[in-house]
Amino acid sequence: MLNKIIKYFLENRVITLLLLVALIIWGLSTAPFNWQAGVLPRDPVPVDAIPDYGENQQIVATEWMGRSPKDIQDQITYPLTTSLLGISGVKTIRSTSMFGMSFIYIIFEEDVEFYWSRSRILEKLNSLPPGTLPEGVQPGLGPDATALGQIFWYTLEGRNPKTGEPAGGWNPDELRTVQDFYVRYSVSSADGVSEVASVGGFVKEYQVEINPNAMRAFNVSIMDVMGAIQKSNLDIGAETVEINKAEYLVRGLGYIKNVSDLEEAVVGIQNGVPVKIKDVAFVNLGPATRRGGLDKEGIEAVGGVVVARYGSNPLHVIENVKEKIKEIEAGLPEKVLPDGTVSKVTVVPFYDRSGLIMETIGTLETDLSHEILISIIVIIIIIVNLRASVVISSLLPIAVLTTFIVMRLLNIDANIVALSGIAIAVGVMVDIGVVFVENVIQHMEKPENKGVTKGKAFVDLIFRSVSEVSTPTIVAMLTTIISFLPVFFLEAQEGKLFKPLAYTKTITLISALVLGMMIVPTLTYYFFSIKVSSKKIRKILNILLVAGGIILFLATGTYIALILPLFGLNNLFAHKWKDEKIPNYINAGIAILGAVSFLTSEWLPVGPQAGFISNLLVVATCIALILGFFSLLIANYERLIRWCLDNRLKFMMIPVLTLLFGITIWLGFNTVFGFAAKGFETLGWKNFRQTAFWESASGKFPGIGQEFMPSLNEGSFLLMPTSMPHTGIEQNLQFIGALDKRISSIPEVVTTVGKWGRANSALDPAPTQMFENVINYRPEFIVNEDGHRMRFKVNNKDEFILKNGGIYNPENGFRLIPADSLIIDEKGDYFRQWRPHIKTSDDIWQEIVNVSHMPGLTSAPKLQPIEARLVMLSTGMRAPMGLKVSGPDLESIEAGGKLLEAALKEVPSVLPSTVFYDRAVGAPYIEIKLNRQNMARYGITVADLQEVISAAVGGMPLTTTVEGRERFPVRLRYPRELRENPEELSKLLIPTAIGAQIPMKEVADIQYTKGAQMIQSENTFLLGYVIFDKVANAAEVDVVREADNLLKQKISSGEIKLPKGVTYKFAGNYEQQQRASDRLMILIPLSLILILVILYFQFKSVTASLIHFSGVFVAFAGGFIFLWLYGEPWFLNFSIGDVQMRELFQIHQINLSIAVWVGFIALFGISTSDGVLMGSFIHDTFVERNPRTRESIREAVVYAGRRRVRPAAMTTGVTLIALLPILTSVGKGSDIMVPMAIPTFGGMLIQSMTMFVVPVLQCWWREWVIKKEGHINE
Repeated sequence: MLNKIIKYFLENRVITLLLLVALIIWGLSTAPFNWQAGVLPRDPVPVDAIPDYGENQQIVATEWMGRSPKDIQDQITYPLTTSLLGISGVKTIRSTSMFGMSFIYIIFEEDVEFYWSRSRILEKLNSLPPGTLPEGVQPGLGPDATALGQIFWYTLEGRNPKTGEPAGGWNPDELRTVQDFYVRYSVSSADGVSEVASVGGFVKEYQVEINPNAMRAFNVSIMDVMGAIQKSNLDIGAETVEINKAEYLVRGLGYIKNVSDLEEAVVGIQNGVPVKIKDVAFVNLGPATRRGGLDKEGIEAVGGVVVARYGSNPLHVIENVKEKIKEIEAGLPEKVLPDGTVSKVTVVPFYDRSGLIMETIGTLETDLSHEILISIIVIIIIIVNLRASVVISSLLPIAVLTTFIVMRLLNIDANIVALSGIAIAVGVMVDIGVVFVENVIQHMEKPENKGVTKGKAFVDLIFRSVSEVSTPTIVAMLTTIISFLPVFFLEAQEGKLFKPLAYTKTITLISALVLGMMIVPTLTYYFFSIKVSSKKIRKILNILLVAGGIILFLATGTYIALILPLFGLNNLFAHKWKDEKIPNYINAGIAILGAVSFLTSEWLPVGPQAGFISNLLVVATCIALILGFFSLLIANYERLIRWCLDNRLKFMMIPVLTLLFGITIWLGFNTVFGFAAKGFETLGWKNFRQTAFWESASGKFPGIGQEFMPSLNEGSFLLMPTSMPHTGIEQNLQFIGALDKRISSIPEVVTTVGKWGRANSALDPAPTQMFENVINYRPEFIVNEDGHRMRFKVNNKDEFILKNGGIYNPENGFRLIPADSLIIDEKGDYFRQWRPHIKTSDDIWQEIVNVSHMPGLTSAPKLQPIEARLVMLSTGMRAPMGLKVSGPDLESIEAGGKLLEAALKEVPSVLPSTVFYDRAVGAPYIEIKLNRQNMARYGITVADLQEVISAAVGGMPLTTTVEGRERFPVRLRYPRELRENPEELSKLLIPTAIGAQIPMKEVADIQYTKGAQMIQSENTFLLGYVIFDKVANAAEVDVVREADNLLKQKISSGEIKLPKGVTYKFAGNYEQQQRASDRLMILIPLSLILILVILYFQFKSVTASLIHFSGVFVAFAGGFIFLWLYGEPWFLNFSIGDVQMRELFQIHQINLSIAVWVGFIALFGISTSDGVLMGSFIHDTFVERNPRTRESIREAVVYAGRRRVRPAAMTTGVTLIALLPILTSVGKGSDIMVPMAIPTFGGMLIQSMTMFVVPVLQCWWREWVIKKEGHINE
C-alpha cells in the first residue's frame, strides 16, 4: 500500500507539484506569525501566549452591601453553596465571604461543557425556594470567561491631544463617570469581550446627611425623610392627548437632575408650612463608599479591565478593543485648564497581553527559523551535495506549513506550548528525507546505475531506493508518533497545557511522513535530472548569477547576496579541476559559509555585545563539535564495531552502567542502593548510613527534584502583599502609593500600577487589605511590535549613533535611550535595556523585593499576572504553594494556622519571609446589641431599629437618578461627625410607636469586638490558608515533603498541638504535580508497551523487538544524566574568548516537571529510530546471506552496520544540532521549551551507542540461535 502511494505520486509528478503549490499557499495564509502574505488572504491560526489551563469553573457573585463577612457567610454563601452542590458534574465548590460580597466558585469536571454548566447554574439560581436568601438579594453569574480572561488593563488620564503628554485637570469622580457610562459600554461592544470592569476613582452619588437636631425640632423621623426622597424621583407617562388632530405624548417629568431638586422635596407639613429636605438635612454630591482603587506611580487613577470571552482568540479581542478605543477617542470629553492647556480624557493601556503573545510567538518563530536553517547546514555538511540538501531541507518548511493548515482546521491555538511541539519535532522531520535521499544517492553511485538520471529508468531507481527503506523508516516514525499518546490522556491542568503540544507534534510528524512519501521522491527526480548540457548556456547562466548577486548586494546591502557570485565563479572555473567532485565540495563549502554567516547574524547566541566574529566562532564550534563526533564515529565505525563484537561482555557493561547511573540520578543513591544499607544494618552495622561514603554519595545523588511546571516569563510581575486586617482605606492608599513610587524608581521598570481591593468584577475577589501591583519591565533588548529584536546603527567602535548626532557607548555607563532616538539599521546591533548587573528577570524581582519592604505590609511570593490569576482562581490562594487549614470554627483555624505558620518558617527549603497565615479573624468590629425589653417598652420593632441603623450609619441607597446616559444613587445617612465613634452612635434618634424619638442608647448597647475579615470555605467547610514560597533552586515537591515531615514530627512529639478538629492539607502546584506524576507513571509504561508492539509487528519476534527497544533505556538514562549535569557547578564552567558557556546554555538546576517528562516522552519515540534503521538492515542482510558461522555472522553485521551508520548518525546529528537554538533561547517562552529540550538532547547524545548495542545484541542472538538449533529460523 505504501509503495503504491510512493509510486503514484512519483509517476504523476504534475499532480504532486500542484499539491505542493497548494500546500504552500494555504500554509502561508494560515501561519500564526505576522508574515506579509501580499495578495494572499489571511486566515491565521488563533494565537495566545499559553494554553488556558485553568479549572473548568463558574463564578456566582452576590452583593449585599454593608453586611459583615459573618452575615454574608451565614445568609448567602452557605445556603447558595448547599443548593449548588447538587448540580450534575460539580467537583468542588469554593467560596469567599467578605464585606458586602459573596463569591462562590463552582469547579466542574473537565468533561463538562462550559456553557452547559452555566445554564445549569442559572436554572438552579432561578428555582431557589422562597426565603433561601434575604429579601432583595439577587445572585449573579460571573462573566463567561476563565482565569486567563483578563487580557487588557487601562487607565483614563487627562492628556494634551497634541503632544500626548500628561496634562491632568480631571477629578477621580469625573474620570469614573466617563469610564462607567461611556468607555465601558463602548469597549464592551467589541467582538469577543465578555466584560469590562471599572476600578478606581469615585462613583458619584447624591448624599443626604440628616441633622438630628432639626429633625427633632420639626418632629420628623428618619423614616419620613426616606419616604420623601423616594417619592421625589419619578417620571411618569400619561398616555396621549389629541390637540387639533395631532397626537401628543404626555410625560410627567420628576427625575432629580441636580442638588436643588432634592433639597426642595417635601418631608411633611408643620403648622401649614412645608418642611423640606433642606430644612432637616444637608444635600451634596460626594463619593460613594468604595472597596477598591487604582494607583499609577503614586497618583490615584481610574481605569478598567477587559475580560475576553471563553473560547475567543485573545489577540483578535485585543485588536478589536484597540480599534474600539480608537473609534471613541474623538468623542471623549476635554476641557481647557486655567493655564490654557487643553486636557482630553485618553485611554492609556498599562497591561496589554498582545505584547507577551507577540514576543512569545516571536521567540518560537525565531527558534523555528534557526532550527530549520541549522538543520539545512548540517545536511549540506554531511551529504556534501547541494541538490540532495535542497530536497531534504525543503521537507522542513513544507511540513511546518502543513501543520499550520491542520491546526487551523482543528481549531488548535498557536501558543508557546503548542508551537513547541513543532520545535522539538524539527530534528525528527528530516529523518525521512535524509534516509530516502541518501539511499537514492547510494543506488545512483552503483556502477550499474551510472548515468541513470532521467526518464523511466530514473523513476524506477528512485522507487526501488525509497521502497527499500520505506518500511523501517515509517516504523521508526510511527514509534515516535505513538510515544506521544500518553500526553493525549493527561487530565486537568496538565492535560490542557500539553495536549496542544501532543497534537502539533503528531500532526507535524504525520505531515513529514506523508509529504516524505508523496513529495520527496518527485523533488528528487527533478533536482537530480535537470542538468544544463550546453557549455555556452551554463556559462551565460553563471555570468548572470555573478552579476545578479553583485547587483543584489549593491541594492540591498545584504552580504549574504555575495554567495551568488561565489557560486557563479566556482562554476565558471570548475573545468580546471581534474577531480569532478571538487567543484561540488567548493559549492557545498560556499553554501555552508553563507548559511552559517546568516544563521550567526540572526541567532547571535552570545549576544550582540560579543560581536559577529565571536558569535560566528560559537556557532561554528557547536556545529563542528557535534558533527566532528559523528564524523569520527562514522570513520572509525568498522574498527569500533569489530572491537565491540570481539569484547561483547565488556562493551555491554557500558550501557548497563549508563542505565544504572541514570536511575541513580533520577531516584537518588539512597533509594536505589538502600537495600544494601539495609543488609549491612541487619548484619549489625547500624550506623552504615552515617559513614562518610554513604553520606557523600547520598548528598551527591539525592534524586531529581520535582515541580509542576516552570514559570513562563510574562514580561510583567504581580506583587501581592497584604496589610493588616484592621487597616483602613486611608492607610491602604498610602501603602499603594508608596509601593508604586518605590518600584517605579527601578530603571528596568516601565510602568507600575497598583490596585488595592477589588475591581467591579466577579473575577476579582480581593479584600481592601490586598494589593496587586502590576509591574511591567522592559524587555532585555528593544523589540518591535512583532516581538522581534530590533537592530540599531553603530559605528566602528560599536557605539550607538543617535539621531541627534550623539553617540552612546554602554561600556561608559548605563543610560536608557528611547527607541525613537536610535537609528534603525538591519546590519546594526541589538540595544540592551538592562543594567550590566541585571542578568535575568529574577534579578529585577530581587530589586523589587529590596524596595518593597514596608512596616505593616506582608511579603509576597514571586508571581506574574497570568500565573497569579490561575493560582488564585484554581486554588483559592495567592501563592503557588500553601496549606489548607480546616476546622470547626474560625477561631480554631486561626490558632492552628498561626502554629503551622511558625513551624513552616523552620523548614530549610522554605523562604521564611514568605510564610504567612492569611488572618481570618482580627478585623475590628463595632457591634450594636439590641435590648429587646427596652425596645418593647417603646414599641420599637427589630426591623425598624435595624433599618434606622443601616440608613443612618452605613447609608442606605434609596433611589437612582436618571441623567441621560448617567445614573447616580441617592444615599441617606448621618454626617460623619455624628457616626465616627460609639459615643456619637449611641445618640442616633430612633422613632417610637407614639411618634417620639429617643437616643439609640436607650434600646441598644454598643461595644468593640474582633471578627472575621474574610471567610473562606470549601464544600461548606471553613478553611484558612498558610502560604509560603521556596528558596532558590529548591523543587516544589521536595519542599512540600520536607515541610510535611517536619510538621508531622513536631505534631507527634507534642511540640505542636493543633486545636481540636483542626486539620491541614498541602495545596497548590504540589497537588497538580502529584496528580500528573501518578497518571504519567501509568501512561508512560503503556506507551512503551505500544512502541514494543509496533516493533514486534515489524520484526515478528519478541527478542528482535526487545533488541531494538534497548535504545529507549539508554536514552532514558542519558536524559537524566544531562539533567544532572545541568545542576552541577563545574559543567561547562569555562569560557571561549569572552563567552561563558554556562551563560550561553543557561546552565542551572532543572527540576523534574511535567515539561521535562514531555521531553522524555518525545525522546522515547526518537530513540528507537536508529536501532530500527540499523537493525532492520542487519535482519535483511541475514536473510540475504544466511550466515552459518560466527565469522560470517559478524561480517554480515559489520557490512550492514557500515551501510546504515551514516544515515543513522546523520539523523541523530541533525536532531541534536537542531535543538541548539532552543537550548540557547532566552526569549519569552524559552522557560518551557528549554526543559523539554534538555532530556531530548542528552538522551539522543547518549543513545548514539545504540548504533553499537543493536548490532552486538543481534549478532549475539543469531549466534545463540545457530548454537541452539543449528540453523537460523526465519
